Amino acid sequence: MIALLVVFVEIPVARADSATVALLRPAVLGRLDHDPSAFTEGLFISGTTVYESTGLVGRSQLRELDATTGQLRRAAPLPPTYFGEGIADDGDHIWQLTYQNGVAIEWDKATLTMLREVPLNGDGWGLCNDGQRLIRTDGSARLHFHSLGDMQETGDMTVTHNGDPVAGLNSLTCFDGQIWANVFPTDRIVQIDAASGVVTSLVYADGLLDAPHKPADILNGIAYLGAGEFLLTGKNWPAMYRVRFAPL
Repeated sequence: MIALLVVFVEIPVARADSATVALLRPAVLGRLDHDPSAFTEGLFISGTTVYESTGLVGRSQLRELDATTGQLRRAAPLPPTYFGEGIADDGDHIWQLTYQNGVAIEWDKATLTMLREVPLNGDGWGLCNDGQRLIRTDGSARLHFHSLGDMQETGDMTVTHNGDPVAGLNSLTCFDGQIWANVFPTDRIVQIDAASGVVTSLVYADGLLDAPHKPADILNGIAYLGAGEFLLTGKNWPAMYRVRFAPL
């Protein structure tokens, strides 16, 4: 997000009660090109394709990238007044959030055409599919649960670290009962237990992009590749990084 004041819990590297929380860093395995004009809001992987959502009013798109090279294959624009946000795979369809437009968009994956819009209660930030439901962030410490197929909200949960809420939850990926979330406005990632909302790992990705960038161009965009590997990028970054998370 930009131009939005968020109060979030600063997660320190060392706290006496953090003994059970793993402290991690990204170990880079490879680098893919990324369009530096893409204001990344969400990623997911499907086969040999990376699907990316980009934001900003008048510039928001749903994009299809080659998972080997990072090169753009296709892009579909959102309505010009919409601000695109997180995306999630739903089989033959894709769900894309909007920031404060009050709707989620359902897309046909094969054609990248919009099928319908459904009402969204509150902000849309990050989105992922854990196989049973869609999980949404709204920039707070809350995770919102939505049903597959129709995007109806079914419940919510607060994410905590050492008992404190962790606000600023942004782009998501989820699998195997775990949720990984970028934390706005930092270059940090948290691993969350999907059953309890408790943070189990902290990832410090500061310095992953070793090039000058604007303060707003933060780490944002995380997708699980399988076999313990992730794809990370950021807003207007010139690269996406294939990484594993290693002890800090």
